[in-house]
Amino acid sequence: MATSAKPGLRYSVSDWDTSNKQISDTAEHRRHMSHMTRQEGRALRNETTSKTNWDKSDSSRRLSDRIWDISRWRETLESCIQEVEKEMDALTLGKEETERALTATAVPLEVTVECLTLREGRRGNELVSDPVEAQLKKEVEMIDGAQRVLQQRIDKAFEQLCLLQVSRQQLTHDLQNKIEAQDIDLSCLSITVTSPKTSLKPNPLRIPIGSTTPQQWEQFSQYNVARAQEEMQASLQLREDMSVTRAQLQNELDAQRIATVFAIRKRTHHLEQAHDETQWQMKSSQDEISDMERDIRSLEDDLQAKMAPLKLVHTRLENRTKRPGVDLCRDEVQYGLVDEANQLEATILALKQKLAQAQYALQALQLHQAHMGEDLSRKKDALSLEQRSLETRSRLASAAFTDVSSGAVVPLTISSGRHNLELA
Repeated sequence: MATSAKPGLRYSVSDWDTSNKQISDTAEHRRHMSHMTRQEGRALRNETTSKTNWDKSDSSRRLSDRIWDISRWRETLESCIQEVEKEMDALTLGKEETERALTATAVPLEVTVECLTLREGRRGNELVSDPVEAQLKKEVEMIDGAQRVLQQRIDKAFEQLCLLQVSRQQLTHDLQNKIEAQDIDLSCLSITVTSPKTSLKPNPLRIPIGSTTPQQWEQFSQYNVARAQEEMQASLQLREDMSVTRAQLQNELDAQRIATVFAIRKRTHHLEQAHDETQWQMKSSQDEISDMERDIRSLEDDLQAKMAPLKLVHTRLENRTKRPGVDLCRDEVQYGLVDEANQLEATILALKQKLAQAQYALQALQLHQAHMGEDLSRKKDALSLEQRSLETRSRLASAAFTDVSSGAVVPLTISSGRHNLELA
């Protein structure tokens, strides 16, 4: 049976040597490739570790820089907000002062209108359009104009406060966003590889909706600060305008008040002169009336005294007409009696004429005396009204243009507390 088995394939010695050498070469090659792979892996580990550490350090540095940028803008915004609030306080004070100035014009206007109403009580020829009336009307016009100007300034201040409030809200909103962003970046900076809160996130490389560029981010805050500064500058200019307006209007109204008082005093002086003149004229006329009345009585007595001589001469002439015959002679006696009669009648006629003239003159004096009495009464009333006007205007001495009596100020139109603005 051993001789019947089929012999296997046999290799030559050279094939065997070749096979062994190939196995050895392959083993060496595999080891070399493995060694190269291990070296490259070590180099890659070192490189990636360094890169990772560098990127992590660079990201941390960038986070620190970003936090510093946010802190810088945060300080800028906080400072700007404080300046805006300070300007709002100053503008509110200026607005309140202007409101007090506007309220203070109510008393001068009331007094001036009252003076005009009082002077309408003048009677007769005393109701004249004099300089006092012109000054009072001018004062009313000036006060009305001052009230309009002050109200315009108050309305403008209210609008400016609204604009400052909007700027402050924008700055506050920007500041709150930066505080929140800074907190987030600080939290990111504090996270390390060993922090328990780290985890893989889905699509962390996405760009969130509403993202901005660093230039847009900085321009936004720059715009908010620039706008706030513009509004503060406008507010400062408005405060200066209100201060100048209040001072200018006060000076103008004070000057007009002085001019009005001067006109009233001057008119009062003229009325006193006219009153004294009328009184003197009435006294002189009364003396003349008394003299005239005495003279009239004298004329009447003298006229009455002439009747007896006239009766005498008439009786003599009548009796001599009874002479008889040629004794009815137109002798010297007859001519003398006729001359005497004519003279007495002429004298009586002259006395009657003079008496009539005297009575007419007396009547004219009495009528004019009564007219002067009425005129004196009107002058007294007018003088009393001027004096009452002066007394009424004395109320202005206790009501200065920029001072208001103690108590809450009631604004005439738009008013608001500091910063308590409701924006539509």
